[in-house]
Amino acid sequence: MSPHLRRLRLGSLALVGALAVSGCTSSAEEEGSSDNTSGGQPKSEIYTTGMVGVADGDTEPVEGGTLTVAEYSEIRTLDPTKSYANGAAGGSAMGAIYDTLVRYDHESQTFEPQLAESLTTDDNIVWTLALRDGVEFADGTPLDAQSVVDSMKYYTDNFAYQALTLMANLKSSKVVDDRTVEFTLQREWATFPNMLAGGPGMILAPAAYDDVFDFEPIGAGPFELETYAEGEELVLSARQDYWGEGPYLDELRFVWLGGDDAKLESLTSGGVDTAFMRGPGPVEQAIDEEFAGMMFATGLGTQIWINSREGRPGEDPRVRRAVALAIDPEVYLQRVTDGAGVPTKEIFPDASPWSTGVPPLETDPDAARALLEEAKADGFDGTVRYLHGADGPGTAGGVAVKAMLEDVGFTVENEALRSVSDQIQRLYIDHDYDLAVAALSIPDEDPYSRLIGALQSSSRQNTSGFSNFEMDALLADLQAAATPEEGIGTMTKIERLWHEKVPGVGLAAGGTFQAWNDNVHGMEPTSETMFLYDRAWVD
Repeated sequence: MSPHLRRLRLGSLALVGALAVSGCTSSAEEEGSSDNTSGGQPKSEIYTTGMVGVADGDTEPVEGGTLTVAEYSEIRTLDPTKSYANGAAGGSAMGAIYDTLVRYDHESQTFEPQLAESLTTDDNIVWTLALRDGVEFADGTPLDAQSVVDSMKYYTDNFAYQALTLMANLKSSKVVDDRTVEFTLQREWATFPNMLAGGPGMILAPAAYDDVFDFEPIGAGPFELETYAEGEELVLSARQDYWGEGPYLDELRFVWLGGDDAKLESLTSGGVDTAFMRGPGPVEQAIDEEFAGMMFATGLGTQIWINSREGRPGEDPRVRRAVALAIDPEVYLQRVTDGAGVPTKEIFPDASPWSTGVPPLETDPDAARALLEEAKADGFDGTVRYLHGADGPGTAGGVAVKAMLEDVGFTVENEALRSVSDQIQRLYIDHDYDLAVAALSIPDEDPYSRLIGALQSSSRQNTSGFSNFEMDALLADLQAAATPEEGIGTMTKIERLWHEKVPGVGLAAGGTFQAWNDNVHGMEPTSETMFLYDRAWVD
């Protein structure tokens, strides 16, 4: 593995955000504005979805070798129904074993066949999936239409990631013949292919799950499990009988190094070949040091949920609005990331094709105080509980939020949660909180699937308890939109209603950056910040 070598800037990089920088600006006078990084570059050009500094061109792939990937978090099981099929939680490792029926092409902004030969529809209600001929699972059994239907049923029966959204919209799955499946939906769903590019589209061999007590990771992907050492590494070996062009690698190795700073250090020294990072500071530093990679920009990368259920302070719309008026995203990021990142209350940042231009609630402490006094006059005592992570950024954010809210008259009781499982329990199962920091991370390729889970009145993923018939109708309209051009009018209404009713308060846009060294080629990003490694190679 070769260490990172500094790259010459390419003129095309400005189009995909491959521009400098790390750290925070020391002052607006010295660096231009808080909209720029410490290197003086506009953050809007960095936090834009797309490849950064990648120029593989017509280079001929080299066979052999091992690609070492520093993942964001350790995957403890390769059963897609028990792990989250996204890039932050081991989704790429599962994709390497199972492959996906389709993939998302970020350059063309279209869903393309992968395991499937085609996916077609005339009305966005009935979708016909045709499978490639001759594809086999790693155990030699054929990948046919029945195995697709059965695997997806296993996925939804176990309420896996995205399963609730799929179940609410899928009317039937029908085996037409050995290579054809017909999906009939309840209503128009233009981005239905995103389901097949994610966890539901990771098709398992029947033998993988026929014993409920002994799951076996058997798929049709380019790699299969070789070894797993908890807390150390997951090693996958190449399948020689994979249906596609690759794999070129002999092995794919996943490691977990802790924080993003450690990952960037290992990437720089050549300890790993590629690293998945989410922290704004390390992300901006990696781009400043001109690493090639893929930027996944998302809306509401950090936000505060306000619990509006009966008996909670947020049941009162005046309290919700007072919280929004009291919070200053720039102050929050200054405390948490030393100013790195894109502070915004908007659902999508300006660089997103889904950015609506709807003005958010400006920070106005005086207006917040007035609303809070009205609520107190009607019996509210001003006390709210704020949940946050127990790590450094979570604690720093808790201090910042507490200070801003108490400045306008709230009494804030901070509570640090030490594990992700604790956060899931409190926010999504017990709904036991008043305010809580979270990351909705809405991707440009399919905002509907995120927003329907978070904001639809009857959704089991709706942690805030927000219930609004107008929002439900708008989300149904958004479901039929295939592109930002088709859906921007609806998104504008959604954002306007978000700022009016305040189910939550935006703090920052999101930016996940997977960076790699000069010896890495053929990296193929897909949906949910995941990568497909069938054509990856190293020199």
